[in-house]
Amino acid sequence: MKKVETKFEDAILLEPNVFGDHRGFFMESYNKDTFSSLGIDIEFIQDNHSLSQLAGTLRGLHYQLAPKAQTKLVRVTSGAIYDVILDIRKGSPTYGQWQGFILTSENKRQLLVPKGFAHGFCTLTPDTEVQYKVDELYSQEHDRGIAWNDQNLNIDWPVSEPILSDKDSKHPLFKDADNNFELGE
Repeated sequence: MKKVETKFEDAILLEPNVFGDHRGFFMESYNKDTFSSLGIDIEFIQDNHSLSQLAGTLRGLHYQLAPKAQTKLVRVTSGAIYDVILDIRKGSPTYGQWQGFILTSENKRQLLVPKGFAHGFCTLTPDTEVQYKVDELYSQEHDRGIAWNDQNLNIDWPVSEPILSDKDSKHPLFKDADNNFELGE
């Protein structure tokens, strides 16, 4: 597995080794020892799986407050997404900055989203399936979000009128969002 650095210290793009032949392919999407050798020592405790039937479906930007914050390992098993992470750690040199990544079932890339980052994605194709591991269980009490279209963030989404859930259409602007993350905590 190849580790690709991002502009954020703890966010990592991973490119697994894929072995293909006339039958298809085989790959390890997660191996505790391989991850440990890459300096990623996280105990994942839950797998999540979403299907977005229409291209242009946007989910996010989501995060959970500490002490129920989640690290996520995100991958696409069918289709393609534009995946965005936003640094929300106060005191970070990259606080308020975002970076986008194309994850597809073809490129098999995975994105490690650390605690202290909001996360969202927009589907680029119909019938897109996203799977992700988390290291903390869902907590409705700690569940938060940031408006996907906050003009101060200027995220370059691939759609201007996405398909949103009711919840995602009502998130506050970044400056007004509930946030208890500090760099180094």
